[in-house]
Amino acid sequence: MNKPEIAPPTLRSIVLEVRDLLREGWWKFFDWLAVISWKYLFFVSFLVLIIGGIMSLGGLAFWLIVVSILIKSLAGGKHRAELAAVAAASRADMEALERRVLEAEMAALQAQIEPHFLFNTLALIGQLIETQPQQAAKVHADLIRYLRSAMPQMRQQGMGTLGQQIELSRAYLNIMQARMQQRLQFSIDVPEALALEAFPSMMVQTLVENAIKHGLEPSTEGGEIRISARQQDGFTEVEVTDNGVGLDMHADDGVGLSNIRERLRALYKGQASLLTEIPADGGATFILRVPSPASASQTSQASQTS
Repeated sequence: MNKPEIAPPTLRSIVLEVRDLLREGWWKFFDWLAVISWKYLFFVSFLVLIIGGIMSLGGLAFWLIVVSILIKSLAGGKHRAELAAVAAASRADMEALERRVLEAEMAALQAQIEPHFLFNTLALIGQLIETQPQQAAKVHADLIRYLRSAMPQMRQQGMGTLGQQIELSRAYLNIMQARMQQRLQFSIDVPEALALEAFPSMMVQTLVENAIKHGLEPSTEGGEIRISARQQDGFTEVEVTDNGVGLDMHADDGVGLSNIRERLRALYKGQASLLTEIPADGGATFILRVPSPASASQTSQASQTS
């Protein structure tokens, strides 16, 4: 069996191969200069000068060093830009992942809370129908109002408006007041001008539920919940206060409070906070403090400019 003859390389193929090798070598040299330190480059340059002097190639060695320093300056900038781009992409991916995880946790938490609350409310309506039909109708209307406020916020899984949060908490407190009777009083003081402010969904409601569960329900006398909102120093602050059994400052946050803190960190990158205070007359105060939209926009523009 005859072996196939191999055609000798043509001049054109040799030139193309040499060109590809030179191109590949150039970019390897460029990338090498990008990653080495200036100290190492100066050391190598010193060796090149010595070797060039021995071989009577001092002029060529000098210009090679000058060109290398110029390329190092360009390559270093390219390398830093690439590292910054990779870091920014990685950070953006991580933040997006954190937000998705936190919103999934919030959705899972709501999935656990809502059926319990819903079943108790339906049972309450069933009891009131026989004894207090008008009160049953009122609780039924509050339940519809609660669901109308809650469903869009759970679908949004991010931002709603402060007005939506307040309407949800108002409907919830009306229902809980029907259950707890005189053991629950509440007041809401939120200026109408803040109703359209962007605000993270379900956070105010979580604080209200926390005040009921850990503040008022354990108390035989019950108590009062006060919700208020204000703008101060470029921040929107929403305060939820109860005069129940109070806080154990040495205890860890529960699931709801931990979820709020993590969501604030992911959404506002350290600019928002959940503050905890103990009023002089007892109970607990929680203050949600988030940048107002105008302040957040200015901060974002400043960070982009810098």
